[in-house]
Amino acid sequence: MNTPGHPVRSETSHAPMGVSIAGVVLDSPLILAAGTAGYIDELGEVCDLSAVGAVVTKSITPEPRPGNEPPRIAGSRLGMLNAIGLANVGLDQFLAEKLPQAANLNATVIGSIAGHSIDDYVRVASAFDERNELPMIELNVSCPNTSDGLIFGEDPNALSELLHSVRPVLNHTKMIVKLSPNAPSIVAMAEAAVQGGADVMSLINTFTAMAINVETRKPIISRGKAGLSGAGIHPIAVRMVSDVYREVAKPHNIPIIAYGGVLTWEDAAEFILVGASAVGMGTALFVDPAISKRVFKGLAKWVNRQGASSISGLVGLAELE
Repeated sequence: MNTPGHPVRSETSHAPMGVSIAGVVLDSPLILAAGTAGYIDELGEVCDLSAVGAVVTKSITPEPRPGNEPPRIAGSRLGMLNAIGLANVGLDQFLAEKLPQAANLNATVIGSIAGHSIDDYVRVASAFDERNELPMIELNVSCPNTSDGLIFGEDPNALSELLHSVRPVLNHTKMIVKLSPNAPSIVAMAEAAVQGGADVMSLINTFTAMAINVETRKPIISRGKAGLSGAGIHPIAVRMVSDVYREVAKPHNIPIIAYGGVLTWEDAAEFILVGASAVGMGTALFVDPAISKRVFKGLAKWVNRQGASSISGLVGLAELE
């Protein structure tokens, strides 16, 4: 099914819990984060995905990657540590064996892309753009560029160079740029993303962290450093989403998908109020794969109590001043 282009979609949703993200309509504001729901439909084997608007695939690289040596995931009082190392089957096998599963999913599929060079991202983005199943892609820019060692998502110039190379190969597909909280200024990175042609911004990715086994005196994660996600980062994510919305996204009319420690409907509602149009869930799925349905129901009741005709009507309405 290498059909170019994507189905014509309505620009707006009339359902109270439906949202439009850069013209792509989702039946729910909830999105399952990359790397937490398998490649596409695996999580559907253990839970009802009817409350989910979109699923983000594992991050795909041009060539297969085995990932880091275990242990590469561990629990924390604050959430979860992981250093998976972009383990995936590679572009060709993904397109041939994994992507066809999208036909069985009653939700939008967003293709996640990673790499260690601009050419890596361009190759995968170009291939994804030719597929009818992927109306949006998400660029995971938390990878170091092998040519200079800079992490695309932590340096505005590196990000700008990357996006100006990827944007021209996307003729049909909307581009989401996932921002890292480890950058000196996430607002500066958001501005670079917008100037580079981002249709949507998603934030935040994991915080660089470390944990030590005090008996062995060695890191708990084999690689040493890892990404911290989960409840512990949620208040920081709320602040960052608020800053990016007020200083960049709102003035440029760019929607935000917010990530960071969403375990309850209240967590998701906070993100909506500070400027997110949709909300991603990741670590929570390891706690309870069925949690998205409870979050969706809680959000729906909240929207009704707020007297809003839709959840989109509550975006950015936090009274901060």
